[in-house]
Amino acid sequence: MQLAEAKKRKFTAGEYRRIAEAGILREDERIELIKGEIIYMAAIGSHHAACVDKLNRLFTRNLSESVIIRVQNPVRIKEHSEPEPDIALLKPREDFYAEAHPMPEDVLLIVEVADTSLDYDRNVKLPVYAEAGIGEVWIVNLKDGYVEVWTKPSPKGYDALRRFHKGMRIVSECFSDMNICVDEIIGQWKYPLSV
Repeated sequence: MQLAEAKKRKFTAGEYRRIAEAGILREDERIELIKGEIIYMAAIGSHHAACVDKLNRLFTRNLSESVIIRVQNPVRIKEHSEPEPDIALLKPREDFYAEAHPMPEDVLLIVEVADTSLDYDRNVKLPVYAEAGIGEVWIVNLKDGYVEVWTKPSPKGYDALRRFHKGMRIVSECFSDMNICVDEIIGQWKYPLSV
């Protein structure tokens, strides 16, 4: 007897939106659409939340009116992905993307803050961003206390990785005049963090 092979049902971003609008998914649920699958995200711990707040303040201070800073809100990537990065720096628009979520061509920089989500951010989300052509992604590694800066996207992933440790200033290809030190982002916590 031959067993039938199970198939997964992939959702489009439009279907995902309609499911949410129908109330099947609650607005307060931490979920995102990645490659057609609805993924439940880990709860945000206090170090993670503090880091996102610091980044928001640092980007506001450094980039002022030159970008829109989107915090934990969707970015539409192709038909089957709508991740919610911790920070997305977007090209300015008068409507602040009220008509539709930003697309890859609107994104200048994405930042993912990673503690318990480090493997997921590196192995699942990072390839999605690279395939979409997003030019620069930072992963703030809270477990080990450094910032990874990924650049040069291709369909196979990012071709360049630079790590910035405590005491170092982050060099961004998108924002050459930005002046942010790793210590300002990750604080004075002792590493590795127990998460």
